[in-house]
Amino acid sequence: MAESRSLVALLIGDVCGRPGCRALFMGLPLLRKEFHADIVVVNGENAANGFGLSAEIMRQFFERGADVITTGNHIWQQDDILPFLDSEPRLLRPANYPPQVPGHGSVVVEPGGRKVAVLNLQGRTMLPSIDCPFRIGLETVEKLKKQTPVVLVDFHAEATDEKEALAFHLDGKASVVVGTHTHVQTADEKILPGGTGYISDLGMSGPLDSVIGSNPAISIQKQQTQMPLRNEILEAPGSLQGVCCTIDAATGKAKSIVRFSRQFGV
Repeated sequence: MAESRSLVALLIGDVCGRPGCRALFMGLPLLRKEFHADIVVVNGENAANGFGLSAEIMRQFFERGADVITTGNHIWQQDDILPFLDSEPRLLRPANYPPQVPGHGSVVVEPGGRKVAVLNLQGRTMLPSIDCPFRIGLETVEKLKKQTPVVLVDFHAEATDEKEALAFHLDGKASVVVGTHTHVQTADEKILPGGTGYISDLGMSGPLDSVIGSNPAISIQKQQTQMPLRNEILEAPGSLQGVCCTIDAATGKAKSIVRFSRQFGV
């Protein structure tokens, strides 16, 4: 059991299609109990058949135990979710999109009566050229720390060097900086010199034996023909990937970061 000064955060990588949703619905209650998690943050931007998040899936995520849902570049692809970007504070889109677009990029929640801030950012390498995540990220973290020392950051980005650079930029300020988007879990989890927990990518919560969630046969055909074929989510048993971070609730410093990958329904 975590010490009273500690706060345990479970951060789960991109939920991909129906297999990822099934794995989350089946596995999240078990993982939350196993890790004694105080807060669960789930990236849901690929939950609706690989492209975006629907209002119904959002509702199910919250019902099954997600405290905050982060997203990324696909959040705009399901029309029925757009009104909730403004009305549901626990649903985030990257904070460095232009201010006139719907939604918000950060939130402070109080699981168990302790305040925890969550910030969502998006990278610019091989992704849309939006506002600077380094400037917006630092400005927002400093504002959030006026409310709580515990700040969790989901950086939805493609390039590892961009992710690592942002983590060092926020080292000692954010409690945890985790990467999402590539759907491949990295093995570089660590605590940076200033006390910030880090991993380059949480991985994918989605179908096993897939190509980042997609049917391998279609992915192979795309590579062989170079035709713009539409990927299809592989219908297969799923897994949950992410990290469990233990954080000093008084200082906001990470005490440990543990990577996990679990299969459900296999």
